[in-house]
Amino acid sequence: VDRFLSLLLSISSGLSPAEVNAMKFLCRDIIKKGKRETVQVGLELFSILMEQQVIAPDRLGFLKELLRHISRGDLLALVEQFEQGELQAPEDQPDEREKPFDVIRANVGRDWKKLMRELGLPEVKLDKVEAAYRYDLEEMVFQALREWQKWKGKDAKVADLIKALQGCNLRLVADWVEE
Repeated sequence: VDRFLSLLLSISSGLSPAEVNAMKFLCRDIIKKGKRETVQVGLELFSILMEQQVIAPDRLGFLKELLRHISRGDLLALVEQFEQGELQAPEDQPDEREKPFDVIRANVGRDWKKLMRELGLPEVKLDKVEAAYRYDLEEMVFQALREWQKWKGKDAKVADLIKALQGCNLRLVADWVEE
């Protein structure tokens, strides 16, 4: 998988519909109105910007500017990590089939810390995530899962997530993940 496309996917999955709309507004001078109105998610916007050669793996200034304007320092940090070559290569990540983060993100809620402790994530990492995403519970869950994934590397398995969810009495979420 192309690292740049993986970066854009990560950014897109972290954007709310309101943030996508704000980014579309900021692109009004670059993308024609008709095309802009069809954009629903970040990936669609990024595809258009890549077609128009506004963003590319070696041309990230405009993307960084967009993220600054919508106050998403967390996503901006991903771009900066990419620039420094620090984003992990796809082979360092668990298989794509083993990323049930969206199910967990949408359904774990306030029990996220309990789940992360069950997975063995160090308390210092939990505090870091909580401080960075204090006002966005779903993003806290997502970023905590990513921290766990980085921490475990290739040993981050769906089976471990399911077991931890069951251990936290989140059996319904565990069943959804299993599906």
